[in-house]
Amino acid sequence: MKRLDGKTAIITGAAAGIGEATARLFAAQGAKVVACDLAQEPLDAVVRAIEDEGGEATAVKCNVAEEEEVKALIAKTRETYEKIHILINNAGITRDALTPRMTVENWDLVMEVNLRGSFLCAKYALAKMERGGKLVNTASISTLGNKGQTNYSASKMGVIGLTRTLALEYARKKICVNCIAPGAIDTPMLAAVPEKARAAMLEKIPLGEAIPPIEIARAHLFLCSDEANFITGQTLFVDGGMSVGI
Repeated sequence: MKRLDGKTAIITGAAAGIGEATARLFAAQGAKVVACDLAQEPLDAVVRAIEDEGGEATAVKCNVAEEEEVKALIAKTRETYEKIHILINNAGITRDALTPRMTVENWDLVMEVNLRGSFLCAKYALAKMERGGKLVNTASISTLGNKGQTNYSASKMGVIGLTRTLALEYARKKICVNCIAPGAIDTPMLAAVPEKARAAMLEKIPLGEAIPPIEIARAHLFLCSDEANFITGQTLFVDGGMSVGI
């Protein structure tokens, strides 16, 4: 028996990176995956890959910062698979700049996607989630402070507060709500960081390298499995030891 047999999992930001790795791993472990992202073409490619690997998935284009689109995502999930057991709130963006140069527009945009988006998906998914379900939000190593990321750091610290409160509110339904704080992940987001800054970041990782997305996917799998039925309200740093040295 696979670890997620009989489960339906919504995964946001599933078109690439951590979201893609999680979608493919969950499908391989028996979950029916609802893959959500803004970009339809790469999202469809992820679903095709899952199907080619023998899994089951549905693509739903959705802007997680838009309430009506999130409602439609939840409705489509229930229409297709009837039940919701898991939500992975993975969608997120960066708009980096030192504070004097950061525009209000970029502050608001990051807050809308990272924090408002996590709230909206949680609000509407949890309302329909089965008893004993699992929700995993996404924070960041940047919650410990990072120059040029006041908007991102603040949004992700907000996600940790959201996680802890939701864990308390939904404990009566035996729903576990946790958070993963990735370090430097080998994704297009990291590749977009200027080379000098990227090198300095990698030097701070005790294990010596950027983390492959599959390692975050494996942490997601653990927190969404029966092995984590009594873990809730926690933030797990998956960062190669980076947070220890900060």
